Amino acid sequence: MVKSLTDYPEISPTPSRKLWMAAIKFPMYSVAIIPIATGTAIAYRNTGEINWIVFWAFLISAVLILVWENLCNDVFDAETGIDINKAHSVVNLTGKKNLIFAIANICLLLGISGVLAISWLQQDVVVVSAIALCCFLGYIYQGPPFRLGYQGWGEVLCFFAFGPLGVSAAYYSQTKSWSVGSIAAAIIVGIITSLILFCSHFNQVNDDLAAGKRSPVVRLGTKRAAQLLPWVCSVIYAITIIAIVLHFFPTWTAIVLISLPIAWRLCSFISENHDRAELLLNYRFIAVALHFVVGSCLSISLIL
Repeated sequence: MVKSLTDYPEISPTPSRKLWMAAIKFPMYSVAIIPIATGTAIAYRNTGEINWIVFWAFLISAVLILVWENLCNDVFDAETGIDINKAHSVVNLTGKKNLIFAIANICLLLGISGVLAISWLQQDVVVVSAIALCCFLGYIYQGPPFRLGYQGWGEVLCFFAFGPLGVSAAYYSQTKSWSVGSIAAAIIVGIITSLILFCSHFNQVNDDLAAGKRSPVVRLGTKRAAQLLPWVCSVIYAITIIAIVLHFFPTWTAIVLISLPIAWRLCSFISENHDRAELLLNYRFIAVALHFVVGSCLSISLIL
């Protein structure tokens, strides 16, 4: 049953600082930063120039839009009751869904305004159109009446929003053109971002089942889903190596391989503890670390 927008579970009157830090999820905002940094790095590799005003405007806008998406997801999840046991939900911590929803929409308006400013400066609607499509994908992930994340489509939506669309929009904002060479980078960023979402399902299988959410981990089962992780990570490194061999990436991009220990830690721990939700609560942040290191190395290598 869907709850009223004004109903919320009881929370502690004095939520801990740790809960608030978990709710804010500062490390997660690398998810917004990496696509912009990667697209800009590819543009610099091709043109030798960076428009810093456009870069910072785009980066701040991307972070604001991600704030909107994260807050809206908390609101929409509270509607379905799936977050009833999630102590670090912003809605559960505050008990004020309407306020959180209003703040989320203000962040969206500010983020879109920044992207609109870029399009106005360039007299070109491509960038704002691409980001509007990203926002649409973000909404249908959890927002009613779509809630495609509940049908197991979240990772696919995440891949396109943060990979091909996000990276390409950042590239276009610098060059007003497209690059075939950016496709490999966009695919890597898209896969590694979807991996974060995939890993976040392991600790909430029971809540997902109770709310009727058919995430990939629910569909596959935790054991088979854990067995899939090494293959996903292998695809990331395989694409990187192939792109280097084909000269889409410079040889410097091999520094991405320094992230292998993080990937190994992520895959091995989840494989050993796939059915122990209490141990996997924060393990998605290892996936965030993997995302950050791979994305940073990719961007730095393209600039070098």
